[in-house]
This record gives sequence, structure tokens and C-alpha cells, in this order.
Amino acid sequence: MGTLARAARLLGPAALMIGACQTTPYVDRAQPEAVQVATRRAQFELNCPQVNTEVISREKVVPPAAGPRFSPPERAEYTVGVSGCGKRHSYLVTCTEGAGGCVAGGGREER
Repeated sequence: MGTLARAARLLGPAALMIGACQTTPYVDRAQPEAVQVATRRAQFELNCPQVNTEVISREKVVPPAAGPRFSPPERAEYTVGVSGCGKRHSYLVTCTEGAGGCVAGGGREER
């Protein structure tokens, strides 16, 4: 077997795995970080180190039409419910691909 054929046989699966990773929608890739950001904010605001989180809703934010020179980054928004120490809050978390992470907006106390 030639060197090129051997390299293709060895590297083929790795190339497929890299391609598969890139096809995961951003709304799926960003969700763990969105939950982590909401958790940290709730721990601080509720003064409660042990909280439970639940993603209530999530959606891809559709950007305005892109021009020939500019393609806006993908964005995702999540509503994350957090409870702990007898309190409940919900947070709107926005994530922008390539912008350094997610941001949790002001929490809303649930009664």
C-alpha cells in the first residue's frame, strides 16, 4: 500500500470527526456555557451556592440579511430558570459566536 493511501486510511476518520463537530448548530454548542453563566449569576444574586437550573426555552436569533462584505455572527438566546435556597429566578442569556461567550441579563424573581 502506498504512503498516500495509508495516510488517507489513517486520517479519514479524523477528518470525518472534525467535519461532524462543525455541523453541530450553534444553539446546541452554546447551551452548556449559557447554563453555566446563569448558574454563576444566580449563585451570586441569590447568595446560594447550591442551585438547580433548567433551560426553559432556547432559540437561534436570526440576524438581519448579510451583505456581500459582512456576515453577522450566529447568536442564541436561552431562558434559564434557576432555583435554590427557597428562591427562584429566570435569566435571559444571550450567546454570540466568536464574541467571547455568553451574557446573562437581569434576573427576574419568580413567585
